[in-house]
Amino acid sequence: MKYSLSALLLLSTTVIGEGATAFAQTNLQTTTHSGAGKAQPAGKREAITVTGHTAAGALANYNKPDATLGPLGTRRTLDTPMSIMTVPHDVIVNQQARNINDLMSYMPSVQLEIRGDPNTSRPQSRGFEADVVSNTRMDGLNIVSTTPYAAEQFDNLQVLNGLAGALYGTQNPAGTFEYSLKRPTDNRFNRLTVGVDSIGTVMEHADLSGRLGRNKWFGYRINLLHGNGTSYVQDSWVRRNLVSADFDFRLDSKTTIEVDASHYTYDERGTPGGFAFGDTIDLPKAPDMGKAGLGQKYAGFNMETNTFLAKIKHRFNDNWSMTLGGLYQDAIRQVFATANTLTDNSGDYTQSIAAATTANDFRVGSNLAYINGRVFTGPVRHDLVIGTNGYMMGNYNPTTGEKFTLGSSNLYNPQKLPGQQPYYHGRYRSAYVMNQSFIVGDTIRLDKHWSIMGTLSWSWIRTDSWSNPLAAAYKHSVYKRSAAFSPMTSLIYKLTDNQTAYFTYGRSVQPGTVAPAGAANVNEYTSPLRSEEYEVGYKIMFRKLQINVAGFRMTRPFGYTDPTTHIFNTYGNQRNYGVEAQIAGYILPNLSVLAGMTWLDAQMGNTGNVATSHKEVVGAPPVQANVLLDYRLPASTGDIASRLAFNASVHYTGRRAANLTNSTYAASYVTLDLGTRFAFRAAQHPWMARFGVSNVANERYWASVYPTSINGASATANNSAYAGLPRTFHFTLEADF
Repeated sequence: MKYSLSALLLLSTTVIGEGATAFAQTNLQTTTHSGAGKAQPAGKREAITVTGHTAAGALANYNKPDATLGPLGTRRTLDTPMSIMTVPHDVIVNQQARNINDLMSYMPSVQLEIRGDPNTSRPQSRGFEADVVSNTRMDGLNIVSTTPYAAEQFDNLQVLNGLAGALYGTQNPAGTFEYSLKRPTDNRFNRLTVGVDSIGTVMEHADLSGRLGRNKWFGYRINLLHGNGTSYVQDSWVRRNLVSADFDFRLDSKTTIEVDASHYTYDERGTPGGFAFGDTIDLPKAPDMGKAGLGQKYAGFNMETNTFLAKIKHRFNDNWSMTLGGLYQDAIRQVFATANTLTDNSGDYTQSIAAATTANDFRVGSNLAYINGRVFTGPVRHDLVIGTNGYMMGNYNPTTGEKFTLGSSNLYNPQKLPGQQPYYHGRYRSAYVMNQSFIVGDTIRLDKHWSIMGTLSWSWIRTDSWSNPLAAAYKHSVYKRSAAFSPMTSLIYKLTDNQTAYFTYGRSVQPGTVAPAGAANVNEYTSPLRSEEYEVGYKIMFRKLQINVAGFRMTRPFGYTDPTTHIFNTYGNQRNYGVEAQIAGYILPNLSVLAGMTWLDAQMGNTGNVATSHKEVVGAPPVQANVLLDYRLPASTGDIASRLAFNASVHYTGRRAANLTNSTYAASYVTLDLGTRFAFRAAQHPWMARFGVSNVANERYWASVYPTSINGASATANNSAYAGLPRTFHFTLEADF
């Protein structure tokens, strides 16, 4: 049997040199000879499979056509009547992301409330603040959002903008953030990466995957990470360690068990903290975060996140399936960072250090159980779901913590101040939250153009709050609610197979808020809050390029303390509306894009205070946009040049209100990131070298601005601002075996 050697060599060159596909097929014409040497007629076509490895991200495939929608399962984004934005794995590796928050800038509807460190931010979408647990999920199960995660353990990050209470039960109207873990691959690979981040954080990462056993019944994905060294400013250091293991057990052709466990520690010293300021202070120009003295070398964080989850997936037949899952997470944090308070408009501030007595241990247990099926009533198709999901969370706080005043300094001429690390003592349970929801849904396909989707959930809520046992007046408050109702319905029109228009209406319930100190009913919970949304959208997939556009109007109630009765209750309403768009995929065969823009009008209603009523929401920019382009030199440029690729990312955030009275604003800013990569082979294995520069122009800007309370009632409350990172460099060298 003779094969076309030139065809095979050409295919191998394409797979290796262009980094085109890790899996390719070709059909070759063959001639068969008999034992007597007589040629048989040609005509048989034989399939030859050529398997090769390429470095991760070589194709820069920035379009993810599928979305994960909890009880609805995985669906084409074209078939979902919701605004969904995704940062895929190729972006994670090519942009050399180190944490989840590195990826948020590629989602134009997302902002971050940085809580002292970029790794512990609270996300928000469309100007609404997310809950600590209910808006964030790992493979569909609730997790803590305000704890560090290593980007290296995830395949992609997805956000469903808008209300999703009918799918996920009680949650804030801040979108649903879905972190998808890397899963075992059918083809074995061992991916080793070493790198360095400026000024000198050295990083080593191993990503190992494959399948073993008869019929490859056992799959594994192991991620090991170590990073240690000086961060982006002198007299600082950061240390990251990750052990993540993901296993698949294929019991038979219809049943799979997934087991995942991870242990991640993140320790940091010497980096700058945030700056608090009152309503009488005009927020000054942001400082250069690369200057030593804004942080102190004895101040920082110790973080630890341990996560265990398991799922059973069973397919009864082509139309019916079942998924069961559970997760346990323990997120521990020790915070002894510097606290800075601006004292004037010139950038002078006082600095102190404290062992924070806020929650330092979050324990979450979450669950899901879904049955999905498809039935027909005449020509009408029904995609059905019935199931439940929910979580329990306990918060634990120290009873006391040391605090020291360090001295005074200036944003633009910071001083290294003598001091020491403070410590906290004692422990008590401060809060307990339980949410469990029952969900039913039906997507009715009337014909090839028209569909109606309806999803309903009923939620059972319990919230407990305990005051510090050392407080003068100890109090334990409990609130319970049964069968809180959240509906969502959509009308879907498919113009063609690659175009969808939709209208969606939804309402969502979230747990009430706790009355603050100073209220007559301090430490008591309000009734559940009910948010509402109207959304209209259009999606089109043109070849390998997807474009999504959505317009929305959303409202959510909030509580404040009545100035006359001093009772804290749900009196106010926040109204946000806007338009968002995203484009993802290949513009040309060698040019990829991930871009988006959001225009947002976010306003508070009546807050009980004329100074803060009907003002812009703090930290919500009216315009935010990002454009990431990736260009790979074509094969016509030659063997060496065609291994090169370049990327550029431009991010814009508009002017944001910086306090509740809107008397001062954080200026708009633009940042530019540039990167390049080079693919080559050594020792018969593919390698990839990447180099990137973030914030090329060393722009000084306020990356995050938010108030003490999102309810906007008190004009004298403090606000917080966190400056963006300075120019930083990233280099990695990856080898695949």
